[in-house]
Amino acid sequence: MANKETDKKITAWLGKHEQWRTLMEPLREILASSELEETVKWGTPTYTLDGKNVVGLAAFKNHCALWFHQGVFLKDEKKKLVNAQDGTTKALRQWRFEQGDKLNKRLLQSYIKEAIGNQRAGKEVKPARPATGKAAVPDELQQALNKNKKLQAAFAKLTPGKQREYASHVADAKQAATRVSRVEKIIPLIQTGVGLHDKYRK
Repeated sequence: MANKETDKKITAWLGKHEQWRTLMEPLREILASSELEETVKWGTPTYTLDGKNVVGLAAFKNHCALWFHQGVFLKDEKKKLVNAQDGTTKALRQWRFEQGDKLNKRLLQSYIKEAIGNQRAGKEVKPARPATGKAAVPDELQQALNKNKKLQAAFAKLTPGKQREYASHVADAKQAATRVSRVEKIIPLIQTGVGLHDKYRK
């Protein structure tokens, strides 16, 4: 159950996405009835287990969605999950909902329960970090990019070297909470187009 401050933030977030409220409020109730802890990360509702991200809510122009942070490990027998950026996103999977969709509570609960079990079992994709070439973006950073088109554009304008610096800085943190914190701190730097270590360069 969310504390008052978290509840206030999520209520405000739902208010910004009024067109999806009839879908997202029931989704929130289903998630809140699980053992996951409700919090807010990247400005959006996120559900964690022992501090690690398991599921998140998201709202877009044409759909709203559940993010499964390690969704690649879900069996997905009903073929509900999609990779939002095929070939780029390794672990994240998205279950999308459009206007008029009916929610299958029992099926949703089974996916959430499986995701919790996978988290307990330590199933986690570790991002590879190539020495050269395109940056392997960790999921915490990728999710922030997916949710903010301006941030995504700013990141794309960075040199490959600067992209790798940011990706490695986030991926090097062992704890999920630390990775999230690092993402939040580097967002302003990315948006201004500077590299992580620019202040040390002459």
